[in-house]
Amino acid sequence: MPEVIFPGPEGRLEGRYHPQQGVKDAPIAIILHPHPQFGGTMNNRVVYNLHYTFHKMGFTVLRFNFRGVGRSQGEYDQGIGELSDAASALDYLQSMNTNAKHCWVAGFSFGAWIGMQLLMRRPEITGFVSVSPPANMYDFSFLAPCPASGLVLNGTADRVAPPKDTHQLVDKLHEQKGITITHTEIQGAGHFFEDPYMDEMLGEVDTYVRRRLTETTR
Repeated sequence: MPEVIFPGPEGRLEGRYHPQQGVKDAPIAIILHPHPQFGGTMNNRVVYNLHYTFHKMGFTVLRFNFRGVGRSQGEYDQGIGELSDAASALDYLQSMNTNAKHCWVAGFSFGAWIGMQLLMRRPEITGFVSVSPPANMYDFSFLAPCPASGLVLNGTADRVAPPKDTHQLVDKLHEQKGITITHTEIQGAGHFFEDPYMDEMLGEVDTYVRRRLTETTR
């Protein structure tokens, strides 16, 4: 998988770019990693596996390191700069895939929070996957209204982002008209979906995204 360096707001950003060979109009997806100050990188197991799940479904995929992580330049910026990084990553991905018909964003934990904010800024995003959104730590009230349908996933044994807070977030999103929020809980899984729960979580993502793609091509 090619390593890529692309321009961000504070200098270079480091990523991994995985195109669909010979498909000019493949859908595109960016994958956003967990908190930079708690060891989050683009090589986090959940992020890595989400990347490959989307690629196997026919997406051209980009995951990258937020500013200050790995070889990405800059310093942690409380989520404000990281949102700008994500916007730059989407710009880069779109510039490489001008014929893409669908654009998705997937994020894990802190990356889910950033991904949902990006969703509000970029109307071309047609779907999202939000894994273990930390609704207990961050304000998600900006999702008013949420502009696209998506999947929210969490584990019932998540001690980092407790399920009750995720339930409250999903309940608020359910009140909005014109979109459908699918909420799936993995019984017994913690925040990081350690084995044996990883495959079950990825299977739910695969089933959901494939269904959405089928519906849009009818």
